[in-house]
Amino acid sequence: MVNRRHIRSKVLQAIYAMTQNQSDQLDIYEKYLFNSLENIRELYLLMLSAFVELQKVEQEFLELSAQKHLATPEERNPNKKFINNQVLQILVQSETLKNWTEELRVNQFHVNDHYIKGLLQDIKTSDLYKQYMRNNVNKFEEDKEFVIKLFTDFIAPNEKIYEFLEDYKISWIDDIPVVNTAILKQLESLKDASSYFKLNKVFKDDEDKDFAKQLFRKTALNANNFVKEYEDKTRNWELDRIAEIDTIILNLGICELQKFPSIPVKVTINEYLELAKEYSTPKSSIFINGILDALVKEYRNENKLNKIGRGLIE
Repeated sequence: MVNRRHIRSKVLQAIYAMTQNQSDQLDIYEKYLFNSLENIRELYLLMLSAFVELQKVEQEFLELSAQKHLATPEERNPNKKFINNQVLQILVQSETLKNWTEELRVNQFHVNDHYIKGLLQDIKTSDLYKQYMRNNVNKFEEDKEFVIKLFTDFIAPNEKIYEFLEDYKISWIDDIPVVNTAILKQLESLKDASSYFKLNKVFKDDEDKDFAKQLFRKTALNANNFVKEYEDKTRNWELDRIAEIDTIILNLGICELQKFPSIPVKVTINEYLELAKEYSTPKSSIFINGILDALVKEYRNENKLNKIGRGLIE
């Protein structure tokens, strides 16, 4: 689910937290790093549970309406196209999703069901819903298109849900785009009503998980040595006035250049320029690009870039 850029951002945050607390307790902050990454699973399950809760709340509403003493003919025989939506049913009937949400106690939208009820009300008054409910026939492609629009137009951009997620776990703010992209890709990949919804793992593979660990450890353990690599290249910048976040980004970049032979130089520089744009000052990316570019030229002249395999790609 998480890509290398997101892993790099999480390592950056962990090292920044360790630096801010003036700590040298590597194990504690490595645990902090992996907790932060594993928390993405909970967010992912929570966003998927929104679909399940929407279906359940609407089904309960229809059942209660049908039981009213003076129920109308429409209430006694309602259009069940929404609750029978074949993509929603895939999620509702997923034993794996049910087991994971129960195991991790992901029930926030069930306990705080006013978020789901408010969301459902917005959906039911929309043109999208009205158009969809013009008939009561469930066709997979139409159901799939409807659920995708439901996600992109109502669930993902919902401000109240966003505020709830931010208040519940501040680290999720950076994770929401990653999780939403993963869910959207999964919805788009469904072929028919018998499709199996395979839940994503946090890491694509063990190599990515190890990358997170090694990048954190090698950067933290060699930070002082990495600073020495560029202290003579900051003529217009005093070292003690360089933003702390920029120092960490530079250290991460140098760590990749020196200690990750299979990662191409261009990839490393581009990734940390993007992180600088996201987490630091407007001028930081120019500064960081200048330092890393100068170091790459120096390492090449001195034959210090020991790249192999994919790392040789220019």
